[in-house]
Amino acid sequence: MIVLSTKKLTEQQINLFDKEKFSLIHTNFIKIKRINFIVNNINEYLIFTSKNAVKSVLKNINIKLIKEKDCFCVGEKTKKFLEKKGFNVIIHQKDANTLAEVICKEYFQKSFTFFSGSLRKDILPRKLEDNKIQLDEISVYQTFFKSKIINSKTNAILFFSPSAVQSYLQKNSITNQVCFCIGHTTAQALETDSSLKEKNKIIVASEPTVENVIEEVIKYYT
Repeated sequence: MIVLSTKKLTEQQINLFDKEKFSLIHTNFIKIKRINFIVNNINEYLIFTSKNAVKSVLKNINIKLIKEKDCFCVGEKTKKFLEKKGFNVIIHQKDANTLAEVICKEYFQKSFTFFSGSLRKDILPRKLEDNKIQLDEISVYQTFFKSKIINSKTNAILFFSPSAVQSYLQKNSITNQVCFCIGHTTAQALETDSSLKEKNKIIVASEPTVENVIEEVIKYYT
């Protein structure tokens, strides 16, 4: 059973696979580069949808001022990372769509500063804009494709972002592989292929973590 991960895995994550049953290929299909940015004004609350945004913000000259604001974020790991670095997280949700729904329902009178990546999806900003919620967006990192041809015949592919899906499809195709995704936004990037959608070849992890994606793979092939 050959499994391709479109993200480099840690030794601990690799060890979750039974080496007698799974042969693993793991390589990064995207590259992240920090953007130097200026913070002129910060709204009442901060929004983070990835750890990459947090890492970039931590290097900003005005980090002490930024940390004075409470945070909303996507993902348990992003929450834990923010808290570890001294931020106060008051709301976290499993995906951007759910977070936007909570904001629109309970915090519609508040203002937000969203620290985002260059290839972020429109889901959260559009929903807040549609509900006339004040949102200032600051791009803090760039995502670059690192597409490469995979010659091995794979049985399963692990995707951890819509960008990785796009990068993979630049030089490869999906035929009969089962695709395992970290979240619904990533799965949606694959659902443009009707054959995948109809044959239920897309499986979304129960929680948006690398470990949960691996768990789904093991469960599927057991």
